[in-house]
Amino acid sequence: MRNVSLDRKTAETSISVTIDLDGTGLYDNQTGVGFFDHMLDQLARHALIDMKIRAEGDLHIDDHHTVEDVGLALGKALAQAVGDKRGIRRYGDCLLPMDDSLVRAALDLSGRPYLVWKVDFTSSKIGSFDTELVREFFNAFAMQSGMTLHVERLDGFNAHHLAEAAFKAVARALRVALETDPRKSDAIPSTKGTLSE
Repeated sequence: MRNVSLDRKTAETSISVTIDLDGTGLYDNQTGVGFFDHMLDQLARHALIDMKIRAEGDLHIDDHHTVEDVGLALGKALAQAVGDKRGIRRYGDCLLPMDDSLVRAALDLSGRPYLVWKVDFTSSKIGSFDTELVREFFNAFAMQSGMTLHVERLDGFNAHHLAEAAFKAVARALRVALETDPRKSDAIPSTKGTLSE
């Protein structure tokens, strides 16, 4: 059973996350940040992860703490849900077009967190949402999940399309990495015999 519910509370945010890695992409995300909710919905739908997130944060200051802390909580939930990673494919990648935008994502559920981020946005805002928070989310998500993640903009000028393409590309890559490998469904996908250290 690859599902987890957890809570994360600080002086800045209160977050609850429920995920099922073997879902159908159902989502119910409410963070108080509309554009971010839209991106989380894309992540769930295209990764086929059932996801419910509730977040209350210090939005009177800005969206930063809420977005980053959701990334931390979601990453921790993913790490717990995937367990020892027995039987998964481990690696995933996606080249995703969205209108003018083309984004490549590649990831490894290696247990060694690392982010390479090469997505330069053409504007600093999408509505009232700071585009730099897209990187903050993925950095927090990768660090807490133990994921090596590379995301690169290959083309595009519309900031909304670029952000959405990034979320969808990571989601599609994650979907592949989390799938059961039918040829090695009982094995840890590493010559070390572990992906937890």
